[in-house]
Amino acid sequence: MSAGMSGIDILRDPARNHGTAFSESERDALGLRGLLPPNVSTQAEQIARVLENFHRATNDLDKYRGLAALLNRNEALFFRVVMEHPDEMTPILYTPTVGLACQQFGHIFERPRGLFVSSRDRGRVAQVLRNWPYRDVRIIVVSDGERILGLGDLGANGMGIPVGKLALYTACAGVPPTQCLPVMLDVGTENQALLDDPLYVGLRERRLRGAEYDALVEEFVSAAREVFPGVLVQFEDFATAQAFRLLERYRRRLPSFNDDIQGTAAVVLAGLRSASRVQRLRLSDQRVLCFGAGEAASGISQLIVSAMQAEGTPLEEARGRCWLFNSKGLVVADRTDLAAHQRDFAHAHAPVREFLAAVESLKPTAILGAAGVARVFTREVLERMSANNERPIVFALSNPTSKSECSAAEAYQWSGGRALYASGSPFPETVVAGQRFVPRQANNSYIFPGLGLGAILCGTREVRDEMFSAAADALAATVSEADLAQGSLFPPLSSVREISVRIACAVMQVAWRDGLATIEQPADLEGFVRSRMYDPRY
Repeated sequence: MSAGMSGIDILRDPARNHGTAFSESERDALGLRGLLPPNVSTQAEQIARVLENFHRATNDLDKYRGLAALLNRNEALFFRVVMEHPDEMTPILYTPTVGLACQQFGHIFERPRGLFVSSRDRGRVAQVLRNWPYRDVRIIVVSDGERILGLGDLGANGMGIPVGKLALYTACAGVPPTQCLPVMLDVGTENQALLDDPLYVGLRERRLRGAEYDALVEEFVSAAREVFPGVLVQFEDFATAQAFRLLERYRRRLPSFNDDIQGTAAVVLAGLRSASRVQRLRLSDQRVLCFGAGEAASGISQLIVSAMQAEGTPLEEARGRCWLFNSKGLVVADRTDLAAHQRDFAHAHAPVREFLAAVESLKPTAILGAAGVARVFTREVLERMSANNERPIVFALSNPTSKSECSAAEAYQWSGGRALYASGSPFPETVVAGQRFVPRQANNSYIFPGLGLGAILCGTREVRDEMFSAAADALAATVSEADLAQGSLFPPLSSVREISVRIACAVMQVAWRDGLATIEQPADLEGFVRSRMYDPRY
């Protein structure tokens, strides 16, 4: 406990409050006697109380609000609950429920978490960052709220995403919560419904653009480096044009990455490696068609190409095995409307306007949905994939659930139980022709917590693409034959902390190999990682 803090102040501090679990001696020493019921609870009893109330909630948004209130009251108890029940809690804290929470953010807002840096703070961003009560910040997740999941521009309401991501850093990889800082860059919104909402918490202004926007981001990055030296910055849910620009501008100036581009790519690469094991093919034998040509699809394709090259496939051949499809059709070489990140995957081919026609023409072994357009993996598409492939790969990656390209049940039923399926949102077990399938999410929470943990522990000066490849390989190696036999291309989420240890070690080894680490490599790397992981026990 902090010196000078006692009594009611401790109970109001979520980082120090243990609630009814304070011992008799602690109650006397800290001036808590009489401020708590006299019975001393165990943490297990507190967890039982939390779960009882969690299960009593009648909808997911109320469950989210209950967990948020717990986080604001007792951090250790919150993280213990999430760690012990990840399959139940993660879909509430993150996708899909966090999307609804962001949409309703101004209506359910109770207590701020993180820092809001607005366009009105230009010239004093470092001062704003110094208002944060903890100095040992190692990871910042920052968003400007323009592309929240598949929901679009939610402005300052998007703060739910950095808060949720950082909760997973702690729950999934043991990064201490005091080392995590959520930041929302409030630069306005183009969402008229929010501008008209009397309970909207952000600036009621149109989005800052151009040089003024860039100046604010530059001031934020410079201030973050000054106030929190060595901090890792994760860019989250920026619009596609901004996402690629900012990543290229800052990735070599400070340790930073974009989870939508690189984290999504890594988890998909891991899933493709698992699916390739079932097919008994090399990754380089795959032909991948992405429905989507934005940051996720381009990031996925770039990492697949790198992985194919590592298998010995020439660059142009590897690129030729990855195709993109967007709202204007197949991305082909003679299109004049392409962004820079799409051009590597613009191949010579006649124009194709319909996705089914692209599947028929290209005969992909894998289709990946990453555009936030619901129901585009139709029965006809799945039947064509199944006609062309003994075990078609179908990744419906968009979230929340309402944006999914197809459900697990549809993928299995329309493929006769042959689809190798993963999704961005959770779907229940499915039985087709007497066979039980257990679909699992291609969830970024398998990747970014362990990667971030490794990056901060070795003090890497950069976060490179090779680290995401290493993270993907480490994740894929944890998938068992029993997992694959039931249709699971990823391990159970309950093992995510062990997975994060493996990923952290793999990332750190890349940093030492490439001369990026700022500490000496310990003799017992795994033991070193485990010793630095936060354990929320009283």
